Amino acid sequence: MQIVAVGWQVYQLTHSAFDLGMVGLVQFLPALFLALVVGHVADRYDRRKIARICLFIEGLAAAALAVGSYHGWLTKEAIFAIVFVIGATRAFESPTLQALVPGLVPPKLLPRAIAWSASATQTAVIIGPALGGFMYVMGPSAVYTSSSVLFIGASLLVSLIRIESVLPRREPATVKSLLAGIAFIKSRPAILGAISLDLFAVLLGGATALLPIYAHDILATGPLGLGLLRSAPAVGALSTAIFLARRPLSRRVGHTMFAAVAVFGVATMVFALSHWFILSLMALAVLGASDMISVVVRSSFVQLETPDHMRGRVSAVNSVFIGTSNQLGEFESGVTAAWLGPVHAVLLGGVGTIVVVVLWIRLFPTLFGLDRLANPHAATTATVKTS
Repeated sequence: MQIVAVGWQVYQLTHSAFDLGMVGLVQFLPALFLALVVGHVADRYDRRKIARICLFIEGLAAAALAVGSYHGWLTKEAIFAIVFVIGATRAFESPTLQALVPGLVPPKLLPRAIAWSASATQTAVIIGPALGGFMYVMGPSAVYTSSSVLFIGASLLVSLIRIESVLPRREPATVKSLLAGIAFIKSRPAILGAISLDLFAVLLGGATALLPIYAHDILATGPLGLGLLRSAPAVGALSTAIFLARRPLSRRVGHTMFAAVAVFGVATMVFALSHWFILSLMALAVLGASDMISVVVRSSFVQLETPDHMRGRVSAVNSVFIGTSNQLGEFESGVTAAWLGPVHAVLLGGVGTIVVVVLWIRLFPTLFGLDRLANPHAATTATVKTS
């Protein structure tokens, strides 16, 4: 809900594609500068407490957006400042949650757990933007207030997680330990290939930052239509995630992941050229479905190949790649749209995604030929205690 409100409010204030891109940039920069620190924190301290604190701060940030909108002092600069705080908070939250999940289930169930977790997330992503677009009729403060309540509620729910496990020995904070996540990924080309494939594919092919322009200027649907456009990728992603949770991929996972990224690029091109609202929704749904296949394979592969004491730092590096592809991708889309126009910018991104797939097949043949997801760290799993 908050993403829709911020995007629509910024575009109403500025009518600038560049400023829409700036929303993504100011969220990404904290993750980039804090990457080494947050990974070390996630490996040294209770991951549940970190997630709980982060969600609570996000709730306070959403409350600030609500108050500013209600009293009319929320300017473009103020929105960017608050979004920067949210970005800094998520820099800690994202790798912490990624590293937390493998400790909740046995390794053999991790791909299903990631798929079910993605299903829950995508359900919220479907409901949230549509509801946010509908609630925006009552004003942005209504959307932000609801978001604040939900963030604080999520913080309380995280506190209910119980895990019976021994916390790892706190490794001294040295330059070597801070850089350990980078060194680990560098030593395993297949992991580097998996996360960099997602980086460049979404960086080039991301069209979501320009959805306010498509909804306002090309498809003429208004904020409710923007909410539906935002939800469409999640509809495709949710259906795919549920399918993968019930029928996880067992063979030729490398081929499947590369094929999914190629479909992502084609769907992006179709959306770029569409002037029909229904076709645009369908293209975005296919885009979301193909991206979910890549996410489940990549996330399962990276987590299964990483020992628990390293997961925070590896997840932090992975989060930078994800943030680069999402937030920096939004900035790239905004800048390209300002130069070439939104249609040509999205079309060029789709073509670029196809080119990346072809190059990565040649650069990372081991990843492309990956047949099964392995279980190298099965003995390190924690036992879960329900609360």
